[in-house]
Amino acid sequence: MKITRFAVFGAGFWTRYQLAAWKEVGRVACMAIYNRTRAKAEAIAQEFDIPAVYDDPEKLLREVRPEFVDNITEVGGHKPLSLLCARHRVACICQKPMAASLDDAREMVAAFKATGTPLFVHENWRWQSPMMALRGLIASKVIGTPFRARLTMTSGFDLWANQPALAELEQFILTDLGVHILDVARVLFGEANSVYCQTQRTLLPAVKGENVATLLLSMGAARTTVTVELGYAKTPLEPSQRECFPQTFAFVEGPLGSIELCSDYIIRVTTQAGTQITRHTPPRYAWADPAYDIAHASIVTCHKNLLAAIRQEATAETTGEDNLRTLELVFAAYDSARTGQAICFATSGRAT
Repeated sequence: MKITRFAVFGAGFWTRYQLAAWKEVGRVACMAIYNRTRAKAEAIAQEFDIPAVYDDPEKLLREVRPEFVDNITEVGGHKPLSLLCARHRVACICQKPMAASLDDAREMVAAFKATGTPLFVHENWRWQSPMMALRGLIASKVIGTPFRARLTMTSGFDLWANQPALAELEQFILTDLGVHILDVARVLFGEANSVYCQTQRTLLPAVKGENVATLLLSMGAARTTVTVELGYAKTPLEPSQRECFPQTFAFVEGPLGSIELCSDYIIRVTTQAGTQITRHTPPRYAWADPAYDIAHASIVTCHKNLLAAIRQEATAETTGEDNLRTLELVFAAYDSARTGQAICFATSGRAT
């Protein structure tokens, strides 16, 4: 069986879980790791038996010549290190958000297109077990074409304990969490026709960016009305919302019934025939942190899709071009919050 050789850029919080997930997928071998602080890369290399460590990313690409790079750096490293891959014609999987600005994201997509090199974005939220089940149910038309939906993710989870750099972001909830939920909204309901957004900064004095956002969207050919509620806030919540990585809840209405995604990965489908209840618990892996269970399991599924594309066995879902649509929606939401006006899209998710 052919083994696909890859390298990792970055040695932060998510790197261990990304590498563990690659081992779970199989058919790959990590040949090198780069980090600007070499000691951090050396610790990861020892833990995962990675043969080469670099503090110069270009030297790594020249000497190792990997078939792809998993760019797991913080957002500041996304554009420069991904563009380096494009110049060397090495396929790149970039963490989300793809870039800190829309112009940077467009530049990245254009650079990979110009060199004929694949660019992917590690967007794993759509690959969560309950999200995949919800997607299948909506596509089945069991409730008809949805006319209204609500997607909610509100949590008291201490996200900053493991990722302190997030507290320094001037734009937080929409770029960190909104990219996930808006990607799911696009998958479920189609491209946005318009978005109206309000943001707030509440109860978290140590966090610079907004930590609460509410969006109202019109989506897809059916112009489904979609409400998105996002929030990380230290408020009284159920224990499951305080102690574990947050679940996404959903309520979708159609002419033939409703679909509700509840806590503990339970989905309730109600039609004239009655209510059917199923549970879609994510797979559990020995290396995963129980507090991040839902997130870590979806990394494996996301990896499988991207590896199949790199090996030309299937088509990737979360390409750079596809994720650019999500980022255009994220930054349109910021424009709406700043101006107090709804942002309309001329065609299929492109803001006017």
